[in-house]
Amino acid sequence: MKERRFVLGTLALALAALGACAALVWYADPCFYFRFPGKIEPVFFSERYQNAGMAKHVAADTVVMGTSMTANYRVSEVEAAFGGTAVKLTFSDGYLSEFDQAMDMVFRHHTPERVLFGLDINVLTRDESKKTDALPAYLYNKNPLDDVNYILNKDTLYYSLYRIKCSRWGTTDDVDQAFTWDGDVWWSKETALAGYQRPEVSAEPVAVTAYHQNAVDNVKVILNWANRHPETEFDVFFPPYSMLYWDKMQRTGATDAVFSALETGIRYLAENQQRENIRIFFFPAQEDIVTDLDNYGDYIHHSGAVCSRLIGELAAGEYEIDPATTETVRSILSEWKEFVVNYDYDAIWQ
Repeated sequence: MKERRFVLGTLALALAALGACAALVWYADPCFYFRFPGKIEPVFFSERYQNAGMAKHVAADTVVMGTSMTANYRVSEVEAAFGGTAVKLTFSDGYLSEFDQAMDMVFRHHTPERVLFGLDINVLTRDESKKTDALPAYLYNKNPLDDVNYILNKDTLYYSLYRIKCSRWGTTDDVDQAFTWDGDVWWSKETALAGYQRPEVSAEPVAVTAYHQNAVDNVKVILNWANRHPETEFDVFFPPYSMLYWDKMQRTGATDAVFSALETGIRYLAENQQRENIRIFFFPAQEDIVTDLDNYGDYIHHSGAVCSRLIGELAAGEYEIDPATTETVRSILSEWKEFVVNYDYDAIWQ
């Protein structure tokens, strides 16, 4: 009888402890899984974990999605430019398969009027096989049974306590600044150059078709969003990398391959959309932005001030590519390629 009471008592104590942990997680809800923003002010610490809750609970008119290149977009500026409400869902170094899970979560719970998707050239050309398991699938899928991975999780418990502490100390975060990082960078030519290691000139060029399949596979994901949700407008924009990026492409022999992938991806989107609800914006060719390295913190990431400008250009429909004809796309890319190929890169260091 003593052994039985000991076992039952231990079991009851364990269940009580688990129940207390679950109740604490439910109350603090650090990843906004149950509500947003919740009973206390938010604290932002992980895009891949917390975006699931925001995608689920924020019924925004405009959804901004992309990598760290779009992290410094302010929701308030998007709302001012487009009207209505907005939410930003960004994954640093994200893959299309990750954005696909987040987009599925968005449309399972509401239908936005538009999606602003920042399609980095690096994301367009990358191979999905290199993706990690950083995105917690149990927060994005439809299976309620694996929610236990969130409710009974030591990391979730830690961040629950952390959120409560921040609330009591008055150190919670502003939703408009969620996952922005431009305030921590000195945006200047010196900073950009310090973060760029100039490669040696390659003896062999990258094959022109090297990124074709990756480009097609990646834009197919975007195309699937548009075809499944014809009531939503998808504005796909290419962020403007600095000239240091193009210096790297020139020296590694990848320029032709990158431009070929761009044309392949854009044409595939244009030719296969069913409802013409995809708009394409090509921002890399804005010379005054990309040649001024004071806009950058490394060879690709631009400042929040540039983000503000691009929001206005998106709202005004500037730098939109009309992909109706092959020649239109080819002409725009050809003009920019000529500038890239003939640019005096050595002058940057002089």
